[in-house]
Amino acid sequence: MLGGNEYGQLGDGTTTDRVTPVTVSGLSGATALAAGGSHTCALLDTGTVQCWGRNGYGELGDGMRTDRLTPVAVRGLRGVTALVAGRNHTCALLEMGTVQCWGWNAFGQLGDGTTASRATPVAVRGLRGATALAAGDFHTCAVLQTETVQCWGLNSSGQLGDGTTERRLTPVAVSGLSGANVLAARMGHTCAVLRTETVQCWGWNGYGQ
Repeated sequence: MLGGNEYGQLGDGTTTDRVTPVTVSGLSGATALAAGGSHTCALLDTGTVQCWGRNGYGELGDGMRTDRLTPVAVRGLRGVTALVAGRNHTCALLEMGTVQCWGWNAFGQLGDGTTASRATPVAVRGLRGATALAAGDFHTCAVLQTETVQCWGLNSSGQLGDGTTERRLTPVAVSGLSGANVLAARMGHTCAVLRTETVQCWGWNGYGQ
């Protein structure tokens, strides 16, 4: 990894910025990565997750709020198949199609029905049959087995796609969307690839995104 390292997000045991790649200390068996604003997480071949970097909101999931310069295990998490990270939150898709999230939750981006930040994973309320995830800075979305999409969190620009601009603390359906199989999200907008190989997007469009 390389780049900014103020909070230890490069995982090399230091807070020194790097202009060439350095190895994440003590990490092996990684199969996927997710990078947030100032933290990083890895999915391991054991179905567990390790994270490092900024932890002021519990975004590393280790039960603490102490920044970590090397990887620590996300507490109590097993059977993970995919990871996504927002600015200060992280979510994991589990084998059974449920989703667990942790970290900052001021806008409901953890989907547990509250705005309390969490230092360990909590289940997204009422969500079943998820097959893929995407995380914007302050919102999260999931593709379901029905090829529909549900989203939760900040909705100030309509990035949840439910026809409102109200934040949602639990998942709501994206209106009129079907045939979805892949998602991408950023700060204020979300996009879906459909089985027709077309793309539909919603949310903030100040730059034509």
